[in-house]
Amino acid sequence: MMNKKTILISQLLMTFMMAASMSGIMSLIAMGPTADWLAAWPRQFAFAWPIAFVLTMIAWPLAMAMTGYLVRPKEGSGRS
Repeated sequence: MMNKKTILISQLLMTFMMAASMSGIMSLIAMGPTADWLAAWPRQFAFAWPIAFVLTMIAWPLAMAMTGYLVRPKEGSGRS
């Protein structure tokens, strides 16, 4: 089990990378590779990162619980 500091730093870094890449890619698709797109990307990212962080705080524990359920050994399978 990771400590809370490790989890927080991991979520900050992961949401930073995902928000930067997803906001850039999605706005590029919508606007095309223009100067307007390049100017709009930082604003899109500024909105996306806090949203991604908050959603990760909710989704990560749920995803971990679901993963634990999916990878747990089946009863009687003889695997550990």
